[in-house]
Amino acid sequence: MSPVFFITFAAMLPVKEDIVKVVTFKTSRSGGKGGQNVNKVSSKVELILHIDSAGIFTEEERELLHERLAHRLDQEGNLHIVSQEDRSQLMNKERTILKLIALLKSALHIQKKRKPTKTPKSVIRKRLADKQSVSAKKEFRKRPSLD
Repeated sequence: MSPVFFITFAAMLPVKEDIVKVVTFKTSRSGGKGGQNVNKVSSKVELILHIDSAGIFTEEERELLHERLAHRLDQEGNLHIVSQEDRSQLMNKERTILKLIALLKSALHIQKKRKPTKTPKSVIRKRLADKQSVSAKKEFRKRPSLD
């Protein structure tokens, strides 16, 4: 029987530099901690990736991404990722890129096909022998009949 091979697109994930070339970033003011800084600085970052126009994916990868990320895509086919955890715009930009890489890795991963296996005969025999020994032990506990 030949070994089962599977395709994984996760090994072909684009590097960070390639991702930065094909995405667009939008910045805006975010809420949360930061005091007066929140009112002055645009630290919230939104990463937008248009999957169809990104030249870093093959046709199969695009189809897989559209299928698995359908709930995250808008009507134009854009993927939006937002980060506003940090006070720094640069840190939020880094977080969105890391979130995108993790999302792409999980979306492009193809599960290995499971090979069904049988229960070994020795395991079946042992289970039946154990059942018989327990049955015999309980049988000896009974009162003898006076027939």
